[in-house]
Amino acid sequence: MTKLGTLYGLGVGPGDPELITVKAFRLLKQCPVIAYPRKKSGAKSYALAITELYVDTREKVMLGLTFPMTKDREALEKHWNKTVETVWGHLSEGRDVAFVTEGDTMLYSTYIHLMRLMKQHHPEVEAVSVPGISSVIASASRLGIPLADGDEQVAIVPATDDYDAMRTALETHDAVVFIKVAKVIDLMLRVLGDLGLTDRASVLTKVTSGEEQIWRDVTELAGRELEYLTLMVVRK
Repeated sequence: MTKLGTLYGLGVGPGDPELITVKAFRLLKQCPVIAYPRKKSGAKSYALAITELYVDTREKVMLGLTFPMTKDREALEKHWNKTVETVWGHLSEGRDVAFVTEGDTMLYSTYIHLMRLMKQHHPEVEAVSVPGISSVIASASRLGIPLADGDEQVAIVPATDDYDAMRTALETHDAVVFIKVAKVIDLMLRVLGDLGLTDRASVLTKVTSGEEQIWRDVTELAGRELEYLTLMVVRK
């Protein structure tokens, strides 16, 4: 009987290729199959761009997995089940699969859902997560701002159009990192203004990468369209 391959989730960091762990580097070299997320067929993957600097893709099976941006539950379930079976096809033949993702595998990552579904459909598969440096931690370093010290509290919050929830997050924590902030930047600016915290906020896009942008004066962003990989750090 063929020994099953192992599913590895590899966090390859926030953007700077040097912010990848030695363990992730070793597994990239070792695994014959590298899977990577993409939003649509043919689209460039942020995680893949980092990965390509460390492996010769001609020597690997490169598995581009498309994750459609839709809220249609039936369509999503069908697509996810297909994705799991695609990965399972390699694992069942004894090939280890490294699924690469930007940031960390266990923090708002596509790997989380892949791992859960794989365990449901094929519980015999061993899934191993290798942590990576998240954009949350990288942003604090780039700004030179400690997120928490002593007994202080920090929150990581997906930004939404719920004004009261965003306000409460700021009122009840010493520091808040709002991820996915691009679509609600104007609402967030209103919340900051109402709380008198506008000068305590910074916004970063594609942190540590060659395309990084940092705004310390967030009022410049009113009405602007921002990249998806944008977050806001607020430190009281």
